[in-house]
Order: sequence, then structure tokens, then C-alpha cells
Amino acid sequence: MKNELCRRIGIELPIFAFTHCRDVVVAVSRAGGIGVLGAAGFTPEQLRHELDWIAERLGDKPFGIDVIMPKKFETGETPDLAAMIPERHKAWVEDVLARHGIAPLPAGATHGGQHGGISGEQIGWTHDICRRLLDVAFDYPGLRVMVNALGTPPPDVLGECRERGILVGALAGKVKHALAHRDGGVDFVIAQGHEAGGHTGEITTMVLVPQVVDAVAPLPVLAAGGIAGGRQMAAALALGAAGVWCGSVWLTTPESEVEPLPKRKLLAAGSDATVRSRVISGKPARMLRSRWTEAWEQPDCPGFLPLPLQGMLTQEAHLRIARSGNEELAFYPCGQTIGMCNDERDCRTVVGDMVREYVDTVERLGRTLDEDV
Repeated sequence: MKNELCRRIGIELPIFAFTHCRDVVVAVSRAGGIGVLGAAGFTPEQLRHELDWIAERLGDKPFGIDVIMPKKFETGETPDLAAMIPERHKAWVEDVLARHGIAPLPAGATHGGQHGGISGEQIGWTHDICRRLLDVAFDYPGLRVMVNALGTPPPDVLGECRERGILVGALAGKVKHALAHRDGGVDFVIAQGHEAGGHTGEITTMVLVPQVVDAVAPLPVLAAGGIAGGRQMAAALALGAAGVWCGSVWLTTPESEVEPLPKRKLLAAGSDATVRSRVISGKPARMLRSRWTEAWEQPDCPGFLPLPLQGMLTQEAHLRIARSGNEELAFYPCGQTIGMCNDERDCRTVVGDMVREYVDTVERLGRTLDEDV
């Protein structure tokens, strides 16, 4: 399954595993693909701790990071974002949590994981904080891939990655976004369809991928959204993709960082159990539907804030929901393939099953061209 993109990165399989869990990064990279750590939920200090752990276990095997780097503020400085969050929004969030009996955080509790950094620190979805995260990541020679989930990385970031031999990718939900990435100088584009978990657009994977492949050729394209098995991987490569970018399939593995309650909900969920909502960041993202996501659609809701204010508004609420064990409010970002992820296979088994199913699919398709059939 090797191709030019695999050769440039130094991996055996064109399987890119987006995850917020260091254990998944290591497991998939060891299995021949490449684990890509979502860094936006960490402070620079936390990211260094995670990357130390990963580097110790992978040796010279490649890994990647995914960041959310919005454009820099015109002044070059980050304003006081916390002061920009309306009091009405804060009061409404507190009212929703109180109605469901969600207790405040204990004194000294810290944020962690996907939805925030240290308590009181801005979430890692600002230009300046993202720069600090990249400064940490650049210290690790095993870093071979850097992906920006929010537009084309700035020219100086692209230049530094190029000097360090790091390939740069960016996600696109429309052809015009992919063309902007190509013109901006990225090494590959991730065409992410409507089915995907997290931030995603309106166009489905089956429609989007061939359009992006044709538009940016010969730049490599990864297919994302609706891919959790080998048949879907074969379909993606048949559409012209050079590989696949998968996220939801790792959420129900034993290595996953997902807490027991949301994992139970993920394992039991059908593909119709997700919703696109702006609740996490202010931009549309797919996640499990819950009473929390439904509350943001009610008439009394004051509305969503723009990125990064929405994330700052809700990061503590998300931690409180997670700590509460409240099943009605519990949610987690995931794609529609969550309906296929109804067991807890480990990451190596997931990769192996994906490859075997891919091979079986390609061989079956090949037989349709046999004149004797």
C-alpha cells in the first residue's frame, strides 16, 4: 500500500489517525500508519509532557500534530478575549448546568484534554497560543506531519516546517478551500466530508474527494469523513485519494482517552445519533447529540459566539459535565461512522482489519474485470 506520500513521511500504510490520545498515536504509528495528536486542547507545558511520552515509545517512527491556527489579529497582539464574552452567555450556561444539577468545579481543579487548558488560561484556539504549541513540537525529530484544521498555515510556519522536513497539510470542506491551501504552499490537502466528526462542512465525502483531487492535482489528497473500514478506504483511494484521515474509529478502542460514560454512549450510538453544532468552538462540528447540544437550539439560548470565544465560554462547562457523570448531557465529538464502532478492538487490530478488508475489496473488484466471470 505504499505510495509517494508514505515514502516521504516514512510510513508503511496511508492511514492517518487523528486523535487526542497519546496512546492511540503510538499504537497506530507502531502498526504502520501515523498517529496525529490533536494539540489544541493542551497548554505548551502539557503538550511537551505528551510528546515526551510519545517520543520515548516511538523511537524513530514518525508521528504528527494537528493544530487550530486562526489568522493573527491585525494588531499582532491577542486582545483580552475573556472580557469579550457577554455576561448574558455566562449566566445562561450556568442556568442550563444548574437545571441539570451540574456542580461547580472543586477548588483548584484544572481543565484538561480536548476542551481546554489549565483553568483560567485561554483555550489553544488562538494564533499566539498555537505558535507556542508549535515551538514545543518543533523540538521533536520524530515530528513528520503538521496539520492545520483552520485554514492555510502562515508562510513562516510553512517555511520552518519545510526546513525541518515536516510535511504540512490542511483540512478543506470545499474546493475553494483546497485551492487556497494549494496556492498557500501545503504539501497535502485533507478533503473532509460532511459525515466527519469535529469541524466539518456541508459536502459529503463521496462528492468532495474527487472534486478536490482534480482541483489540486498533482498535490496528494487524503479523504476524511465516513471512513472506518477497508471498504471505505478502498473507495477513498478509488476516488483518487492518496490515503485516509480517520478519527472516530479510534474513540472506542481500549487505548482511547474517552471516559467510560461517553464511551458507552459512543459504543451504543447509531450513525443517526450525531448532530452538527457550534457548541464546542463557534464553528460547525459534528458530535453526539445530547441534552447539552439540544439546549443550544432552544429559544432561550443567547446564541453561539465566534471562535475562540465560544470555546472559552464552554470549556469549563464541558469539564463539569464530564466530571458529573450526567448521561443526558454527556456528548463527544464524533462522525457518522460511530455507528460502525460498536466494539472495543485495539488500534493494531483496527488497522489490521482495515488493511485486510481493503485487500479483499480490491481483489473482489479486480475479479469484475475477469472475462471468465
